[in-house]
Amino acid sequence: ADITRTLGLQKRIALIAHDHKKQALIRWCQKNRDILGQHFLCGTGTTARLISENTGLPVEALKSGPLGGDQQRDRVIVDGEIDYLFFFTDPMTLQPHDTDVKALTRLASVENIVFCCNRSTADHIISSPLFL
Repeated sequence: ADITRTLGLQKRIALIAHDHKKQALIRWCQKNRDILGQHFLCGTGTTARLISENTGLPVEALKSGPLGGDQQRDRVIVDGEIDYLFFFTDPMTLQPHDTDVKALTRLASVENIVFCCNRSTADHIISSPLFL
């Protein structure tokens, strides 16, 4: 990890999941623990804590999404502090903060960061030569 940082290759990755997708994101992080461990990780409240507890990865925790974490996450994206956003969404469940989710999708596009919403896309991203 020190060589990665020295060479400027460390990615800044946000890990976020809706309630019904938290376990899927945790399993994905467990599978990709060695790769993720080489990078800076952050996430909103419960998701960050659960990933850390279940993988041993250091994940900087923002507040819970609806309690200000969405705004914190948006700020770090706008400030250029995030390169990748892995956001496992639950499209089958209406979210009380759905407008925040739509705003995040728009912001990721405007800021031109790599953004995915499911495990299949996350697998493609993390295995891409462009990621390494």
